[in-house]
Amino acid sequence: MEFGRTDEHVQLAESERSWLLRHDPITRLRAELDAAAIGVDPVAVKHAAESGLLALLTEEIGGTQPDLAVLSEAHGYAASSLPLADLAIANRLLEQADVAGQQADGAQLVGVASGPEGAVHGDVLVVQGTTTPVPMTTDLAGIAVIGTTRDGAEYLAIVRDAVVAPMSTLDLTRSWARCEIDVTLTADRWTTLPSGTVGQVFDSLAVHRALDSIGAAARLLDMTVTYAGQRRQFGVPIGSFQAVKHHCADMALRVEAGREVLWAAALSLDVEDAGARTRAVSSASAYAKSAASFAAGIALQVHGGIGFTWEHDLHLFLRRIKVDEAVDGTVAFHRARSSACLIA
Repeated sequence: MEFGRTDEHVQLAESERSWLLRHDPITRLRAELDAAAIGVDPVAVKHAAESGLLALLTEEIGGTQPDLAVLSEAHGYAASSLPLADLAIANRLLEQADVAGQQADGAQLVGVASGPEGAVHGDVLVVQGTTTPVPMTTDLAGIAVIGTTRDGAEYLAIVRDAVVAPMSTLDLTRSWARCEIDVTLTADRWTTLPSGTVGQVFDSLAVHRALDSIGAAARLLDMTVTYAGQRRQFGVPIGSFQAVKHHCADMALRVEAGREVLWAAALSLDVEDAGARTRAVSSASAYAKSAASFAAGIALQVHGGIGFTWEHDLHLFLRRIKVDEAVDGTVAFHRARSSACLIA
């Protein structure tokens, strides 16, 4: 595999970003925000299903993690409510495990989450506890819950009757929830997974969550540069002031560096060396999430008073970045994990 982005990656990213901007998620969000919690756009689901994006990682489509990476960034850039990476990863899991042929289709969205420890009794799996946070849970037909059993095996359970525990977060562009699970599953509802799958899925979600935040930070960078060229003080654009130039340059540096380290991490997701993957993922996630948060803070500073208003879109991306920073491993978690890998 080539390390750099190919022409196909660039075209895929441009195509998806173009579609998202034509069907602007922010416009839809603004129209629904005061009435109800945001839901997944049916038009976006139809687009993703018909273009094969939901099944991107399956053998039929033959996509790779880097392919999904450029899409994750595009959805972060547009503040899309569709959790594309989660859905694609879940579909790949269902295909690999072939749990009674329960792959999801365009109308049956299945998410993915890490679950509590399971207990196996014969061919029955008992799972009781709480999952990790899942985006857009109320729009999902089920969740592919992965975890370990008491004897150290790894399992995949298809849960369609979990109790959803909504989370109150800063994010207005997506809803988040944990799922309370208390199920006894027969053999057709669960299966064992190859050793290391749980870790690989965690790493995949971590990378794509960080890519989402870098996409949002890239949008803030574009907004900030545009604003700095339009806003005038003392008869000149504020973008002509050295301090503002330095701020924008710092934002650009963090966003581009975050994008590149996450690209390397996305490439590592398709290799078999778990140690190398863990180091690449945690190092990149820690840097990129911190960089996105830094860029969001600078964007707010450069925009000044208008950046604090409800009417301006800046806070929507800032909120999204802050929640991305908190799920699938915080900056502190990934820094500690990366350090542990180096010591080991």
